[in-house]
Amino acid sequence: MSGRSLLSRYHPGTYSEEQFQIDKRILGHSVFVSTILVVVLWLVKLFEIEFGFDLSIFGILPRELIGLRGIIFSPLIHSNIEHLTANSLPFLVLNFSLFFFYRKSAYAIFILTYLFSGIFVWIGGREALHIGASGVIYGLAAFLFLSGVISHNIRLLTISLIVILLYGSMFWGIFPLKPEISWESHLWGGLSGFVLAWLYRKSAPIVEVENDDMTDETEEMEDQELEVENTETEENSNPEI
Repeated sequence: MSGRSLLSRYHPGTYSEEQFQIDKRILGHSVFVSTILVVVLWLVKLFEIEFGFDLSIFGILPRELIGLRGIIFSPLIHSNIEHLTANSLPFLVLNFSLFFFYRKSAYAIFILTYLFSGIFVWIGGREALHIGASGVIYGLAAFLFLSGVISHNIRLLTISLIVILLYGSMFWGIFPLKPEISWESHLWGGLSGFVLAWLYRKSAPIVEVENDDMTDETEEMEDQELEVENTETEENSNPEI
C-alpha cells in the first residue's frame, strides 16, 4: 500500500489496528518532513560559513523590486549560529505538529504561511534587510493555537497549550523593542497564521471516536424506545376481559 493511499485514509482519533498503523506512518512522515526542513536551514548556514558568503543580501528589502526575492530566500538565511539555533527547535516542533494533525492541508498551510509572512513584510516592513525563519515560526504558532481553540479538538487544544507554555514569550516579539530584530516578520507572520487558521477551520481533524460513541448511544436509546412502543402496542391489542 502506497504512502499516498495511507495518507488519504487517515482519520485522527480512530484506533482500529489498521488505523493505528496508519497513525504510525503519519508520525514518521511528520518527523521526516519537519527534520528535513530544519536540516535545510543548517545546510544553508554551513554553506555560508564554508565558502565565506554572506547571503543576507537575499533577505527581504521592503518595497524594492530586488527585495522580492527575499520572500523566498529570507526564511532560509540567519545572521549567525545563535540566531539559527534559537529558531531550530520551534521550527521543528511546530512543523511536526502541523504535518501530523493537518495531513490533507499541511503543505498548503506551510507554503501560504511562508509566502504571506514575507509578502506582508515586503509591503509594510522597515527599510532594512529582513532575514530568518521567525516569521514562519510565528505564523505556525498562531495557526496551531487558534486552530485548537476553534475546533475544540482535545489534541489541538493540547498543542495550543504547549505553544503557549513554550513560546508564550513570543508575544513580545511583535513589538519594536529591539531594533536588530525584525518584529515586522513576527507580527505579519502571526497575523497570517490567524487568518489561515480561520480559513482552514474546517480542515481541523475531528475525533471520530467520540462521534461513534454518540451514535451508538443514540441508536441504543432509539432501540429502547422502540421496545417500549412494541410492548404498549401488544398490551392494547390484547385487552383483559
